Amino acid sequence: MIRRVQKNIRVLIVEDSTTTSLTLKKILEADPAITVIGIAKDGEEAVTLAQRLKPDLITMDVYLPLMDGLEVTKQLMARQPTPILVISSSAFTSQSDKVFKAISYGALDVFSKDDLLSRNGVSGPDELLKKVKFLANVKVITHPLARLSQKTESGRSECLERVKIQEDPERLVAFVGSTGSPKAISKILSTLPKSFPCGIVIVIHLAQGFVNNFVNWLQASCEIQVKAGVQGESILPGVAYIAPTGSHMQVSKNHTIDLMDDPPRNGLRPCGDYLLESAARHYGKGCIGIILTGMGRDGAIGIEHVKTTGGKTIAQDEETSAIFGMPKAAIETSRIDRVLPLESISSEILRLLKRGGSC
Repeated sequence: MIRRVQKNIRVLIVEDSTTTSLTLKKILEADPAITVIGIAKDGEEAVTLAQRLKPDLITMDVYLPLMDGLEVTKQLMARQPTPILVISSSAFTSQSDKVFKAISYGALDVFSKDDLLSRNGVSGPDELLKKVKFLANVKVITHPLARLSQKTESGRSECLERVKIQEDPERLVAFVGSTGSPKAISKILSTLPKSFPCGIVIVIHLAQGFVNNFVNWLQASCEIQVKAGVQGESILPGVAYIAPTGSHMQVSKNHTIDLMDDPPRNGLRPCGDYLLESAARHYGKGCIGIILTGMGRDGAIGIEHVKTTGGKTIAQDEETSAIFGMPKAAIETSRIDRVLPLESISSEILRLLKRGGSC
């Protein structure tokens, strides 16, 4: 029998706390497939070591001496694109802006420092190792934000500006995404008008404790209202509801938010399939289901329900996806109506919502 030899993953740790960096090193090197090739204690050292050592992946806090993690991300993505996993505390709201700005500039995902220890039967170290192994193989590109900013700063497209759509409580837009989706969600929501005619519900796989920070970051750039989902809350037009980490989020027949603490599904809670299945059940042909970048298959089953009940379905294309796993799984169901680049999804949503017309 031939045994596959797994590639050794070379990791650079960027962390000013000696205790945390040693904990990370111990966790990572407990796996024979991972080698820690260096530890940088400040941002300037991080850039220097990354350029010299050329790691497969960087774990990085955003609060660093001399140069913060945001600036490190910007410089590396300009000079030497490298997969970056932000490892940060979720305890400080003031830190949230830098965490998600780093993701905007090309960092792939965030992992909570609070999860470095196993608790409540969940192994944080195992989750970290799984994430590191996966992200180390992601191909990142130079200046991911440069193109994004250029399109965003030019304002909403002429098509979006002239769309006039009446409110319709029988319509719903449902997003499911994972790794790479914070940036994608920001891009889409920031281009939607304040008068958006229906509610939006979102399941995105984020580390524990970062949902409120994510909501605050989104709200700063969006005209529509963005908030975490609350049990029993009515779904209103022009409001985007983000599923809280640790709870499944569904929509009810009364068009309200329904949070559940059912066991994880396929290891996920919240699970996008739950959301899409309920949206299909209670909104039928009025539902638009969208699968964004992310690893795994979450949303593929739910998107089939949306299509079967007469709704419309969209998947992000491979070129603009940081990780094509979830969109690919959805496309393979043959239930996706449109496969679109990220920058075209907003226009398509409004085209579908605008009765009797097109952009």
